[in-house]
Amino acid sequence: MPSAETRPPLPPFTRESATLKVRLAEDGWNSRDPAKVALAYTPDTQWRNRAEFVTSRAEAQAFLERKWNKELEYRLIKELWAFTDNRIAVRYAYEWHDDSGNWFRSYGNENWEFAENGLMAHRFACINDLPIQASERKFRWPLGRRPDEHPGLSQLGL
Repeated sequence: MPSAETRPPLPPFTRESATLKVRLAEDGWNSRDPAKVALAYTPDTQWRNRAEFVTSRAEAQAFLERKWNKELEYRLIKELWAFTDNRIAVRYAYEWHDDSGNWFRSYGNENWEFAENGLMAHRFACINDLPIQASERKFRWPLGRRPDEHPGLSQLGL
């Protein structure tokens, strides 16, 4: 049984294990549970997210709390881009609205590096926000995990 400080699948990654790692990360972020999501990162994790720098699991949790208080009805799709021994690159898109009802689709790329125990040690994210109309939304499943039958980014033409 894995310990709380072990997060399979573990590196070195195969295409199958990297794809699973990406889906598990997507599922976690779609839970919008900052405390739970933060446990996927090393205690001394280092992030760059837009212009914000995070240097611990506690800071990651605080970042996620702020994020999901601002980005309402957040729904995310991640897709594997590339992988190697202990690194994974993903592209993603997520839809959300602000407290004034303005909708956005945010596009980005992330580079991840994992510790031997499968926790993410480094996360570097680049993100661009595109204002959209509510009628242009493509991510319409109920809040939470994306259903398996819902198309991914490539199938949606994103």
